[in-house]
Amino acid sequence: MRRPPLRRDADRSGAARYDTRCKVIPVIPGEAVIGGESTQRRTGATGGGPAPGAGAPAASRAARRAAGAAGVAVAGLTAALWAGVGLDAAGAVAAACYALGLWLLLGAGLRRAGGRFGPADAVTLVRAVLVGGVAALVADGLVADGLAGGPEHPGDPARWVLAALAAVALALDALDGRVARRTRTVSPLGARFDMEVDAVLLLVLSADAAAGPVGAWVLAIGAMRYMFGGAGRVLPWLRAPLPPSTARKAVAGAQGVVLVALAAGVPVVAAPWAAPAAAGAALALLCWSFGRDVVWLWRHRAVRQKSGTGSGPNA
Repeated sequence: MRRPPLRRDADRSGAARYDTRCKVIPVIPGEAVIGGESTQRRTGATGGGPAPGAGAPAASRAARRAAGAAGVAVAGLTAALWAGVGLDAAGAVAAACYALGLWLLLGAGLRRAGGRFGPADAVTLVRAVLVGGVAALVADGLVADGLAGGPEHPGDPARWVLAALAAVALALDALDGRVARRTRTVSPLGARFDMEVDAVLLLVLSADAAAGPVGAWVLAIGAMRYMFGGAGRVLPWLRAPLPPSTARKAVAGAQGVVLVALAAGVPVVAAPWAAPAAAGAALALLCWSFGRDVVWLWRHRAVRQKSGTGSGPNA
């Protein structure tokens, strides 16, 4: 009997790959966009999942357990911050809203994905919990700043805890994709989960920086991903997948590094002009990255329309 062809990966042109049963599996090349920035798309490396409807009750239970664990973990971290750095009611409310949203959205995503939750998703879940702590501290600080009539002092212990949580969440961003590839547990849900955690972290850190000496304009760093996504609702060609780019990844990492440094107050201590200069440079790089991607998508939209491939979602 003739042996079936072995599995082969898709090339950058978007060619299909074949599994051992000779079935064609479409593959979208490139990376998934995070508002102009990107992480490596965790799709296409695993075999086919269960048939639709198969094991639905078990999948639903697994989804509820994973989403519930996320909510409990955020609550536990909030309690630790309450006892450790004196988190106030505003931070607790922000953490509760974040935990509820994480529970609802992650649970819905897991149910659609069949309830599968791999090791890389567990790493991303840890990052999501840390981001919940960052959101609680930022909300608490914003309310405190409004009541006190000015920003917190850079030497406040809560500032260092905020910066430490954000730094660990950023560092783990390089781990979940590697774990997914090594354990062959890549999935579209993992890619989307990772992207949204990144986007929320940048948005929260941008809000924190806007309350400091930098000014409200720094909110553009966190809001740009959502503006890009909103534009994609109106212009479908913006939702097409982008090719991999080392420069795009470097720019994305630079945003996080600068915002964490601003949260810790490092540029403020160094010199009064350093914080606006660092944030301005980060925003300029982000605008360049977005602009380059938009130009690439515009130039290639006619090719996709002619080939009939259209524009697929990128996140």
